[in-house]
Amino acid sequence: MDNALDLNATLTHMGYAARAASTRMAASSTAARNTALLALARHLREGGEALHEANQQDVDAACAAGLAPPLVDRLRLTPAIIATIAEGCEQIAAMPDPVGEITELKRRPSGISVGRMRVPLGVFGMIYESRPNVTIEAAALAIKSANACILRGGSEAFHSNQALWALVQAALAEAGLPPEAVQLVPTTDRAAVGWLVASPDAVDVIIPRGGKGLIERVSREARVPVIKHLDGNCHIYVDAQADLALALRVTENAKTQKYSPCNAAESLLVHAVVAADFLPRMGAVFASHGVEMRGDAAALAALRGVPNARLLPATEADWAEEYLAPVISIKVVDSLDDAITHINRYGSHHTDAILTNHHPSAMRFLREVDSASVMVNASTRFADGFEYGLGAEIGISTDKFHARGPVGLEGLTSLKWVVLGQGEVRTA
Repeated sequence: MDNALDLNATLTHMGYAARAASTRMAASSTAARNTALLALARHLREGGEALHEANQQDVDAACAAGLAPPLVDRLRLTPAIIATIAEGCEQIAAMPDPVGEITELKRRPSGISVGRMRVPLGVFGMIYESRPNVTIEAAALAIKSANACILRGGSEAFHSNQALWALVQAALAEAGLPPEAVQLVPTTDRAAVGWLVASPDAVDVIIPRGGKGLIERVSREARVPVIKHLDGNCHIYVDAQADLALALRVTENAKTQKYSPCNAAESLLVHAVVAADFLPRMGAVFASHGVEMRGDAAALAALRGVPNARLLPATEADWAEEYLAPVISIKVVDSLDDAITHINRYGSHHTDAILTNHHPSAMRFLREVDSASVMVNASTRFADGFEYGLGAEIGISTDKFHARGPVGLEGLTSLKWVVLGQGEVRTA
């Protein structure tokens, strides 16, 4: 873009085009949308060389700019990754279409029948960083849910996103759907983000997916609803009546299977009754992975004899920290009440788990922990749209309105009331 005026004109045009496309998408058939998804999967598999060249531009630029190797890896579109993305499109095509479903239909004494119909949101804007595969995930979910979307990817994946978007448009056109149903902001100018989040005429909802700084900016500047989560400070609580072998296995997975996802465990709470038995064993597992343990006095006392353990006293800030790294905070608690109070105070309302064989404690934890996902005897790493059977997810929400937890197809729809009658009139 040459200047701010050109950017504003381009984005305004995109907004009008998205609105028009959303009307056509809402009226489209399930068959047409599934055809587009299957065509997109085929184009992905056939577009190897062009995708590789575009992706290599981004990877080379990232390496030249000195990006850390893990960040460079997030940019790569290997043949295996492309195959996985294509398979994801096919899986979404095979899923039931939520649009148009009427539920809770009830006959009223007046004779009318009242129910609720699931309908598309309209246009969503998505702002995301790093991973170019998100372009396809967002596009595929938008197509299946009969929405239109405006995508703004990260500057580090600009060429990859452009190449992927071209395949999306070709697939839409092949299925007889408007190519403008999925649009990609054609600039890395950060001003585009400000325009998108402040344009209720163009978009109905904004979905930011990236670091805390991005999400805070979007939340601060948005004039449209935002589906988001800021932090993923997820807890594992080992109860007094836990199976300790299970607790060791689940806690290890929740923390060490991957450190960077928002559903990795960042805090470990252990009941005082089992702390002396459990923590030295858990500490040895963490030490073998090179995980630093920041504990309260009771936790450090239990961990002190663990060989090669990296131990530090926890500060108040540690209880609320999302590390996204091989670091975990550990606290010994005296009761289930203390665990629930700690989680609701310091947690981010994302995902929290209790490990216990005591059914009443498990049920209390499920009822009283105020988080989007609450688990019993399972790793927090399961908090994911694919694992929940949603096919894919557009993001995770810790808000309480509209969508909460992993947001899949249903999260991109809304409900409206429908009334079916046979000439009834109101008399009172």
